[in-house]
Amino acid sequence: MKITILGPAHPYRGGLASIMQIMARTFLSRGHQVGLLTFTLQYPSLLFPGKSQTLDTPAPQDLDITRAVNTVNPFNWWRVGRRICREKPDFVLLKYWTPFMAPCFGTIARLARRNGHTKVLCQIDNVEPHEHHLVDRPFNRYFLRAVDGFVYMSEQVHGELKAYTSAPALFSPHPLFENFGERVGREEACRRLRLDPSHRYALFFGLIRDYKGLDILLEAWVKLRAEGRRAGRRLIVAGEFYTAREPYVEYIARHGLADEVILHDHFIPDEEVKHYFSLADFVIQPYKTATQSGVTQIAYQFCTPMIVTRVGGLPEIVPDGRVGYVAEPTAEGVARAVERIWEDDTLERFRENCVEERKRFSWEEMCTRITEVYDLVK
Repeated sequence: MKITILGPAHPYRGGLASIMQIMARTFLSRGHQVGLLTFTLQYPSLLFPGKSQTLDTPAPQDLDITRAVNTVNPFNWWRVGRRICREKPDFVLLKYWTPFMAPCFGTIARLARRNGHTKVLCQIDNVEPHEHHLVDRPFNRYFLRAVDGFVYMSEQVHGELKAYTSAPALFSPHPLFENFGERVGREEACRRLRLDPSHRYALFFGLIRDYKGLDILLEAWVKLRAEGRRAGRRLIVAGEFYTAREPYVEYIARHGLADEVILHDHFIPDEEVKHYFSLADFVIQPYKTATQSGVTQIAYQFCTPMIVTRVGGLPEIVPDGRVGYVAEPTAEGVARAVERIWEDDTLERFRENCVEERKRFSWEEMCTRITEVYDLVK
């Protein structure tokens, strides 16, 4: 087949770009013709909370990536949609994670379908965003009703999707992030990150946004310290702040946590990810809301046990008591899970179980679901 993938890709950074590039490689390995269309402008600088949207590394030589899409220029949407319509791919595959993209993607999708041949498919992360705005529902409606078929990654997303469209939709869990490499020795990881190997480390990883519950985790850490359960233990917070940094830093200072909470508050390059997951005893995701999370799949890649909260699709991906614990999204719930996971041989048992559980998550399976959706709508 001839396939056009539209969404984040090099030089744009982060997990979404990695996902689109891995899917492109998977389709290429099956003998399909694949081109990626990515952004000339993804977010206006006023709307982007991080320091940089792009990387300065060379483009991957094995992929055909074209920067073509400006998300805030309607004339550009028309040009890109007409271009896809003329090129007549069998399907366009879009990645949808925020209603901000809906006007752009919805317009391109409608124009691309006008040739009577091209179908529009979507691998969807979220329907309802974590941070709500008045335009969310009309924007979602505009995009989602322009799509012929979906692949979703959690039942929560499926339920929300059905409120907008009856288009075919199939489930496939989030695959592993194999692009981050393999686990390295703990001593090496500590050396690379300049951390003391005599300490035990818990890890909060990824972009820091209010819904991800870092405040809950810090409060839980204070509880554990008051109970005398944190000797020799440290919490690493690794990721760039996409919300105000000051309240978190002030909380750490006010409660005397500066020696126990290690802030690596910058974007973590792909080549450094393996060091964090190799030295951590476990990963904590104290989310207040969620659909699914790429961080769980990174943890599976490195067989790092997890603590997640009982929100969204996280309990679907992390079986409680097998590869980690599912906690209530409260400081008390998270504190008790942290206390339990450091007991006896729990971590070793969870790491062993990760080896089996990770077999559920493959890019081949994801791409098979996408082609199955295409067969339903063609």
